[in-house]
Amino acid sequence: MSTVTEVLDSSADRIWDVMADGWLYSGWVVGASRIRAVDDQWPQVGARLHHSVGSWPFLIDDNTSVTAMEPAKELKLLARGWPMGEAEVLITLEPIGSGQCKVSISEDAVRGPGKFMPKALRDPVIGVRNRETLKRLGLMAVGGAGGKG
Repeated sequence: MSTVTEVLDSSADRIWDVMADGWLYSGWVVGASRIRAVDDQWPQVGARLHHSVGSWPFLIDDNTSVTAMEPAKELKLLARGWPMGEAEVLITLEPIGSGQCKVSISEDAVRGPGKFMPKALRDPVIGVRNRETLKRLGLMAVGGAGGKG
């Protein structure tokens, strides 16, 4: 798995507020273009959000589902974007002091064409994308997204 870790200037609770609002997913997850629907149970295990990936007019509709979670600590997802494939994603939150949180994203392809790309090529691409994802997540948390700030 490719793992990226950043210290964000926000509490784990504020970061979780952003992550727990499925309608905000396309604002912080690089590659997700829009959200079409979010299950009422999001981010409970089994809940899905329905997103599109790509750029208009070349959009692919698919979904991401929660496979494990612990509020304000961990969110494990199965992200789908066929025909590219599927990836397992684990996001962990670790408070490290007053108003800061260490956030890690671990991700790897599990099915589809992405799985056949050599790990030495796939990991750097995933890492660059997830570094930007964490930057966006941090900015949204600091800016009050998620409505509970």
